[in-house]
Amino acid sequence: MSLGMSLASRKIAFIFPGQGAQKVGMGRVWAEAVPAARAAFEEADEALGFPLSRLCWEGPEEELGLTENTQPALVAASIAIHRALGVLAPELAPVAMAGHSLGEYSALVAAGALGFADALRLVRRRGQLMQEAVPVGVGAMAAIIGMDPAAIAKVAADAAGSGGVEEVCAVANLNGPAQTVLAGHKGAIDRAVALARERGARKATLLAVSAPFHSPLMRPAREGLAPLLAATPFHDPRVPVVSNVDAVPVASGDAAREALARQIDSPVRWVESVQWMEDVAGVQVFVEVGPGNVLTGLTRRIVRGDRGARTTAVSDPDHLRQLLAEEEGES
Repeated sequence: MSLGMSLASRKIAFIFPGQGAQKVGMGRVWAEAVPAARAAFEEADEALGFPLSRLCWEGPEEELGLTENTQPALVAASIAIHRALGVLAPELAPVAMAGHSLGEYSALVAAGALGFADALRLVRRRGQLMQEAVPVGVGAMAAIIGMDPAAIAKVAADAAGSGGVEEVCAVANLNGPAQTVLAGHKGAIDRAVALARERGARKATLLAVSAPFHSPLMRPAREGLAPLLAATPFHDPRVPVVSNVDAVPVASGDAAREALARQIDSPVRWVESVQWMEDVAGVQVFVEVGPGNVLTGLTRRIVRGDRGARTTAVSDPDHLRQLLAEEEGES
């Protein structure tokens, strides 16, 4: 990736991935290379009372894929990598942060608004509540690609009311200019997929998920998590954290807590979140902090190329060192 000047001299945002980025082995190379990353995994094990680190590093994949495990595992891996960045590249000082869905918890931890152990306990319960909110098979999610978001919203409205009984079919994730995810009752989502194809979507496909996340069907999960959020200390973020639900930064710890509650059954407004960071905060480089590069791919389709904004993921310590060396050589 060619940025033309050193990373540290450009305005950076840290972005944290959500569910779907997990994979067996995540974070292990960081823990082996950087003691601060290993310590983060040890903290996670202690906070949850079971060896989450072993699950992250060794699997089995089926167990890691259970929502109640996936959510704390991703927060643990992301914060371990964030702490490693603090050791290996302390010059990288983000002007903004954001996380996709679950990743918002990681962003708030990284910004000092939420304790790491508290975040782990919250997201483990969050995963349980989200899975319990809708029985397996009752809900579904689908990705619609190559169709205007307004047209997709119309598809969702038509699908919700066309099955003889009013069912939920709602926009769940605004992931990119040409990618929107719908969530709701299985029958309504099936109808939405068919309608989207009829109306010219390039691709409309069901997602392999266990529940209709970020839809009104998640209301029981929101109500279940609310008292736990209320009992958890939050602080004002040291770095602006753009919330999924409003696509603007939360100004206080109380606002961060309230946004996390609403986030459970509201759409993830990722396109607008990235646009705020680029247009208002002036972000020039989006650095994905977590396993994989799913969020890097989404964000790359949102940033305006004419402004020179770039996206990158740091897959392992060697890749980070190589990236920093290349940037210093070009500055």
